[in-house]
Amino acid sequence: MQSHATQGRMNALDFAFSGTLLTALSSGALWWPDEGVLCVSDLHLGKSERMARRSGTMLPPYEVEETLNRLSEDIAATAPNTVICLGDSFDDLEAAEAVQAELNLRLAPMMAGRRWIWIEGNHDPGPVDLAGTHLAELALGPLFFCHMARADGPQGEVSGHYHPKARLGAGGRVISRRCFLLDEKRVILPAYGTYTGGLFADDPALTSLMQDQPRAILLNSPPLMIPV
Repeated sequence: MQSHATQGRMNALDFAFSGTLLTALSSGALWWPDEGVLCVSDLHLGKSERMARRSGTMLPPYEVEETLNRLSEDIAATAPNTVICLGDSFDDLEAAEAVQAELNLRLAPMMAGRRWIWIEGNHDPGPVDLAGTHLAELALGPLFFCHMARADGPQGEVSGHYHPKARLGAGGRVISRRCFLLDEKRVILPAYGTYTGGLFADDPALTSLMQDQPRAILLNSPPLMIPV
């Protein structure tokens, strides 16, 4: 059920999870208002540079700017005490180095005055020359933040990695949207980065993780919760 606060914000949807009230933003960010925590996953910064370098595929080189613009807007809207990036923030080591100067310039005002936590992901190059705290995982109150969900993971697990998306029939056609995927035990965030693909919620890799009656929150305006 939406709260009165969310009804006034057309691009957000509140939902109860593991004893907390969380908010799914249409950008793909997760907001925990009681703790002042903003969480994003799978920024994959530098992906256009990595694809050009490895395969010669040329994409418009604006994904770093666009991704960071959205993150800046979400930070301005929520004024978080803590920002958690749930891994795969960079596409690979060379990509991280290629966008280092832009990152330092753009991230400095976003990071000022707040706690910033980088969770390690499978694409992350390891320690990078950026401010903030670098962790493998983080337990915070009833929630447990990590990069990749585990079948035996704890109650309250919040993760990314899979870039979930879901299908919805509308007007005789099928549309797909990136989505949050959730059940009573875990929430899997959508990829936040601009040039990121996705895995459909009915893929065996995801259905094997989710408990009975999982739900998806489609990135829409406003976000839309549907059964999977």
